[in-house]
Amino acid sequence: MRQDSAFTHINYNFKYKVVFCILKHIPPVVYRGYERLLTQEVKNSRVPNHVAIIMDGNRRYAKRFGQLSSFGHIKGAGVTERVMEWACELGIEHLTIYAFSTENFSRSDDEKDRLFDLIRVKFDKIGEDERTHERKMRVHAIGDVHCLPESLQQSIRNVEFVTSKYDKFNLNVALAYGGRQEIVLAVQEIAAKVKNGEINIDDINEETISDHLYPTGKTAIPDVDLIIRTGGDERVSNFLPWQANGNECASYFCAPFWPEFRKVDFLRSIRTYQTRTEEKKEHATLRAAHFLKALGKAEIEEVKHHSKN
Repeated sequence: MRQDSAFTHINYNFKYKVVFCILKHIPPVVYRGYERLLTQEVKNSRVPNHVAIIMDGNRRYAKRFGQLSSFGHIKGAGVTERVMEWACELGIEHLTIYAFSTENFSRSDDEKDRLFDLIRVKFDKIGEDERTHERKMRVHAIGDVHCLPESLQQSIRNVEFVTSKYDKFNLNVALAYGGRQEIVLAVQEIAAKVKNGEINIDDINEETISDHLYPTGKTAIPDVDLIIRTGGDERVSNFLPWQANGNECASYFCAPFWPEFRKVDFLRSIRTYQTRTEEKKEHATLRAAHFLKALGKAEIEEVKHHSKN
């Protein structure tokens, strides 16, 4: 059984990679036409409110070219900027990106230092960029940010302060983030408030827990509608378990490494969400129709029964 499952997984990823290789050789004029078609299709339906992305494949991309991991991270950072632009164009209100997990602390000091420095520079750039203010973009760092270098923490505080009055587009950057740890910390904070009499235990509900998740002491991140993962793996890696799994969000797994992620890939992911939403609506409508049909038969039988009596 496991062997069959593993074979299916490998075969599925192989198909992804074959399609991706074919698409890479499509003439630019055809690609642009396909991009415009996808954009029109996506704009004709409801777009997700909250998209979360696991940006996987930077290091494998660098390895392919015989470069250091930092090469892949730099290329990936450029893609992240473009994705922010695409999300704004479509009217998506919340974008959460997985930049650094708690597990990533096990990487070499050199790689971590280079990556932290890159993230710091990008945060500073966002705070100074005119597009940030034109988009009314608010930035949050979510995770145990106190584990990060002080210089990066300072950049986080600065960009959060500069964008604190905005609410049209929300960018959440997950740093030193672990999904289970987020829930544990929320439960601990709620327990402390119950002990101090700030919260009545009978008043605790899902909203209470959501309000105590990252970002701490600020507006809760809404449920995730669509989660995207690049790089070929089909798993969510402990990313936003409360916000994503509880909402049964749509998932889109694709083969390209993050530095190779294109606008058509992003548009396809949105279309996947839209297709899933439409299918759920059709299923609900069909169930309602069957219910009414069954109810109608029951009522007819009941009338016949009473008429005989």
